[in-house]
Amino acid sequence: MNTTSPSPPSWADLLSGCNMLRSVALTGGVALHAINVHIVTTILPSVVNDIGGLEYYAWNITLFVVASILGSTLTAKLLDRLSPRLAYLLALSVFTLGAVACASAPSMGWMLAGRSVQGLGGGLLAALSYALIRVVFAPPLWPRAVALVSGMWGVATLFGPAVGGLFAQSGHWRLAFWVLLPISLLQALVVMSQLPQQKKTGPATVRVPALKITLLASSVLVIALAGLWPSTAWKLGGVAFGLALGLLMARLDQRAGVPLLPTGAYSLHSPMGKVFACICLLMIGTTTEIYVPYFLQTLHGYTPLMAGYATAAMAGGWSLASLLTSSHSGAAAKRMVSTGPLVMTLSLTTLAVVLPGATGLPGPAQDLLMILALAGAGFGVGQGWPHLVTRVLKSAAPGEENLASSSITTVQLYAMAIGAALAGLTANAAGLSEPGGVAGAQRAAYWLLGAFALAPTLAMLLTRKIVRS
Repeated sequence: MNTTSPSPPSWADLLSGCNMLRSVALTGGVALHAINVHIVTTILPSVVNDIGGLEYYAWNITLFVVASILGSTLTAKLLDRLSPRLAYLLALSVFTLGAVACASAPSMGWMLAGRSVQGLGGGLLAALSYALIRVVFAPPLWPRAVALVSGMWGVATLFGPAVGGLFAQSGHWRLAFWVLLPISLLQALVVMSQLPQQKKTGPATVRVPALKITLLASSVLVIALAGLWPSTAWKLGGVAFGLALGLLMARLDQRAGVPLLPTGAYSLHSPMGKVFACICLLMIGTTTEIYVPYFLQTLHGYTPLMAGYATAAMAGGWSLASLLTSSHSGAAAKRMVSTGPLVMTLSLTTLAVVLPGATGLPGPAQDLLMILALAGAGFGVGQGWPHLVTRVLKSAAPGEENLASSSITTVQLYAMAIGAALAGLTANAAGLSEPGGVAGAQRAAYWLLGAFALAPTLAMLLTRKIVRS
């Protein structure tokens, strides 16, 4: 009798034959979404110089994220009404329409409208990429597929700043949007040939929880706005009000009606709730990268391009870890989940010491330590990410599979919004703008990274419970 357990699927199983084009179909959409995020961040100064609207600079990001959350929450409904192929093509069309609006924008108001449409389409694409993993691939391939999809964010961070910089320096920022059209067309052709065109059987069962989506979007918007207010008291009040809206949404979502998140998402006593809480804490920890380019330029004399690519080490570490650890199973997978937050905590703590620039180390040694710490922070997230996301897919209650998979992006984006707002509060309260300058940047770097190291520390407590379940 042969008692040897079958070996886990390899990358060749996912990236060969029919699975190769299916992988392109899923990863292409999230790659478009992710690369666009980093390209737009790079070209925004050129956009403002051309069409004006400096006072609305941050709204290009704020509205995009809010619309992305709306898109991710609508994914389950879309899959309930349409076939995977049609749902994906619709999301791709919305994203492309937003790109056209941005490319032709004569004013900032038009630009913001285009960014909102792009965010809606991008949120749909990102959530569909996760949601269709269980439709397109066999269960043994899920961890590999999750790693491949999440790895696109790392690829975007590596290529986005360079592509955006080329368009901005050439004076043709609009081409950054126009170039998305032929790429979207190629992606549509792959989708049409690879994704199923049959809708699931049975009547439509998913309804849109409009009130809850409104509360969630309002919560994110208020928290993002809080970072723009000059008074610390107003900032804290804005965050508190935004979190209160989020808590109200969570309370309503646990009552009878149309759910926004799957069963167990709000309880730390359920596998789903523990995983989602862990994902939130890890995502909050990663939002420290918002200020890393500023710290590198102000405190260490980096050029903007150098600072951008140094910061990309965090995303690179995330992608590398996801790719290296996605094949782990059993005890090895649990070890990756439990040790990831520890790696991230140590990395952020190291950055809190090194980034302020008072270590006394030689310049090259200090630079190397910063890059390794940035990569380590991303590596800590990535090494357990495929297994955390897989647990969400496997923990879904019967009939909630689409809702659970699409909620991954919703939770991720919401945590990013909260983290970004808290990062702004912490940096400003530590003296980034007052007294400002080198002294303010040093204090802000120390307090921001030191305080945000608490997020993965708390995640360590959760992962101990996750791996025991």
